[in-house]
Amino acid sequence: MRFMIIVKSCPAFEAELSPAAPEELMAEMAAYHEELMRAGVLLDGSGLHPSRSGWRVHYGPEGKRIVDGPFAEAKELIAGYTLIQVRNREEALEWSRRFPNPAGRGMEAVIEVRQLMELDEFPPGQALDKFKQMEANQKA
Repeated sequence: MRFMIIVKSCPAFEAELSPAAPEELMAEMAAYHEELMRAGVLLDGSGLHPSRSGWRVHYGPEGKRIVDGPFAEAKELIAGYTLIQVRNREEALEWSRRFPNPAGRGMEAVIEVRQLMELDEFPPGQALDKFKQMEANQKA
């Protein structure tokens, strides 16, 4: 089972002009991710640039696409993620409880954990077969 630990953004993260974090926080994050790696559950993890360098594509009912950004509300954004693969939901919960405070000790912050959909959860079909083939090719 794969889970994404999503670091929710906050005004301080959005205000940063370049990646900046106190050494203590970077050390905690590095130690946590190293622990995930040693346990064999870490798939990926990274921070994201502030929203002013991103955009959204909105899809209308007639197929029209509208691109917009930057975004006004930091509470609706993500600042980073860690992707893990674990045996079950309880293991994901345990790892997420150990995630260091992404804003630093004593600061308010939120992480959200979501399970990724796996291909075997979708009904069979040609399109699904195509996705499975692409996945197999990536692993080869």
